Amino acid sequence: MMRARKFSLAGIAVGALSLTVATSVPMAYGHGYTNAPISRAKHCANGTVQNCGQIQWEPQSTEGPKGFPNGGPADGTLCSAGLAQFDQLNDQRGGAWPATQLVSGQNYTFRWRLTAAHSTTDFKYYITKPGWNQNARLTRSALELTPFLTVPMNGARPANDVAHTGRVPARTGRHMILAVWTIADTANAFYQCSDVRF
Repeated sequence: MMRARKFSLAGIAVGALSLTVATSVPMAYGHGYTNAPISRAKHCANGTVQNCGQIQWEPQSTEGPKGFPNGGPADGTLCSAGLAQFDQLNDQRGGAWPATQLVSGQNYTFRWRLTAAHSTTDFKYYITKPGWNQNARLTRSALELTPFLTVPMNGARPANDVAHTGRVPARTGRHMILAVWTIADTANAFYQCSDVRF
């Protein structure tokens, strides 16, 4: 009887430990994606783009080191936030990613869906230069490294649905917008790439 009780208590302890580990793992994942313009990650989650790999189940998880453009993910891995499991986001696919139509030089409302809000430094939006190489993975040299829109938060925690209105630069043809959400109380930021057409 005593032996059976010891096994039973051991089983409860192991079960409790497993539950703790299982419920704490998601906290390590990222927590937000852009849905206007729709990001590559969200296109994958929506099923409008196929063969995306793991990102289709967690479009909010492109979380990497903050400090862009001086720091952050390496060139060629910006869209995946430097995470190998999301490398499909870096593939230009010969221009096959769906592109949101924008009007050159006009105001546009950028939208994020945050599945878990964090104390925030800021949101910044970058765009590719005229004449950028559309067939190569996104690099700093392809981007205007001065953001065209910066929304400071000074440590505040944003709502789950975030909207920022700003003027998009004058452009023609196909471009990419890199949106960066920098977290104030961790060493990370969230990176979202959106394909757009002017």
